[in-house]
Amino acid sequence: MTDAGTAAAHPLVELVGVNKHFGDLHVLQDINLSVATGEVVVVIGPSGSGKSTLCRAINRLETIDSGTIRVDGQELPAEGKALAKLRADVGMVFQSFNLFAHKTVLENVTLGPIKARGVKPDAAKKEAMELLERVGVANQAHKLPAALSGGQQQRVAIARSLAMHPKVMLFDEPTSALDPEMINEVLDVMVALAREGMTMIVVTHEMGFARKAAKRVVFMADGRVVEEAEPETFFTHPTSDRARDFLSKILTH
Repeated sequence: MTDAGTAAAHPLVELVGVNKHFGDLHVLQDINLSVATGEVVVVIGPSGSGKSTLCRAINRLETIDSGTIRVDGQELPAEGKALAKLRADVGMVFQSFNLFAHKTVLENVTLGPIKARGVKPDAAKKEAMELLERVGVANQAHKLPAALSGGQQQRVAIARSLAMHPKVMLFDEPTSALDPEMINEVLDVMVALAREGMTMIVVTHEMGFARKAAKRVVFMADGRVVEEAEPETFFTHPTSDRARDFLSKILTH
């Protein structure tokens, strides 16, 4: 649909001068960030630094007070059908899975394509099964989410997002609710997606994933982007005191 020239003309996701307050708390302070098609950006930083708010603002789960957010060159719509269409293009994987408890795994994955994209049920089921196979839970297709482990549920949530053929996928602490032994099964799926060229913005505490899959690490603290760098540079030569302090605390454990 677009040739290389037009694809390069604008970032896939762009935030310019974005500010957000919760009461007196200035949670996003003049955020400027752009993410290219196929880029994997990992956002890290201490708790309360604004990472999740940033992630949620990109598909307007959080509104912003000022600034501009564009996805694929289009400014975020305020509401209505245009917003629903944008959300269909921006996949979101939450820390708490957010699956429909009363629907089977297969129904969870087919619901969006059928309702929002107008895909025929048979075609939606066929692709859903392929996606569930891809994330390693095809044998769970006819179970309800409660019958699955946390790691399996999160992999279903990833398949559900992929079924919408999103332009970009947002991950908000996707492994923080999981038991340690389940974390890698989710991260492995995410690493595979990154290597296949999916555009991803990932808020995470998993530094191993950042090192392995990120093209760029964005370090946030106190509502600001303090520093951005390639993973190797960031982890070995952070330029800010704030990042050095953060890394000294987490990398020694």
